Order: sequence, then C-alpha cells, then structure tokens
Amino acid sequence: MPSHASRRNPDRRNPTVALRFGQLAAMGTVAVLILIAGVWASWGTAQHVMLSQGRERGTMTVTRCAEDRCSGPYRPTSAGSTARDLVVLDSDVAVEKGHSYPVVVKPGSDDVVRMGAGGLLYAWVPLGGALMLASVVVAGGLRLTRLAWALGGAGLALVTAAFLAL
Repeated sequence: MPSHASRRNPDRRNPTVALRFGQLAAMGTVAVLILIAGVWASWGTAQHVMLSQGRERGTMTVTRCAEDRCSGPYRPTSAGSTARDLVVLDSDVAVEKGHSYPVVVKPGSDDVVRMGAGGLLYAWVPLGGALMLASVVVAGGLRLTRLAWALGGAGLALVTAAFLAL
C-alpha cells in the first residue's frame, strides 16, 4: 500500500509556479522601468536635437571651458534667431577651445545643445546605458539570454557610436 507522502493531491498547486511567475513579473517590471528611465533621461536633450525645426539654430565658438561647461558667443543661422554674446554648452560633448560647433538653443535659456549626428548620439547615451543595465536584469532575472544579448549589444553600439562621433 503506497504511503500518503508519495501520492500527489490534485487540488494543491505547486508553489514554485507562483514564485516563478512573481519573479518574472518583478524582473520584467524592473527591466521596463530601467528602459523608461533611460528614455526619460535622454529625451530632455534629444528633443532639442531631433525637433530642431522652429528653434533657434546657429553656431557657437568655444572661448572658455571651466568645470563641466563651456561657453562662447552664438551666431544665428536660422531665421528669427538672435545673436548672443554668451551661451553655455555641456563640456562633456567633446569640444575644443577655439572651434565652432552647430548648436540648437534650448527655449527660454542661454543653454545650447550640439546638433548633428554627434549631438544626437550623445543625447541618447543615457538610453544606451539603460539598455546595457536592463540586459543584466533580463539575463539574470528573466533568463532570456538572447534578448539580453540584443539589449546589451544595442546599448554598447549606441554608446560606442556616440564616443566615436564626438
């Protein structure tokens, strides 16, 4: 006669199924939140580069760099833009003193963002970092290694392209 320990009760669910579902839900949520944060951090700068029509566009000549900002005069190239004696650019954008760069003025300020492929790629670098971080969560928490490699590769490609473009 078989013992009661060896028989399975069909009414009882396996608790590991619920735990696995909880893990997938939690890690999926974390991965999505990381990606949303990357887009959010990138969009603050990327919107000015990508949607530059109707904004003030021109060139900035770098005359001074201190700490994490560079400054210099702004000369307009678009209609309706006004010249400025001093505008400020993030110095993390790999600029050299004495060189001129195409820029877009952030509305309502004297801050500028680099235009062109380099400026666009640089604006999306936070998303590249988020893609690489999310790939670790997807690989470890979700056990989706192919998707993790794709996310990590896309993030690495974006960061590398930005580095090479600047």
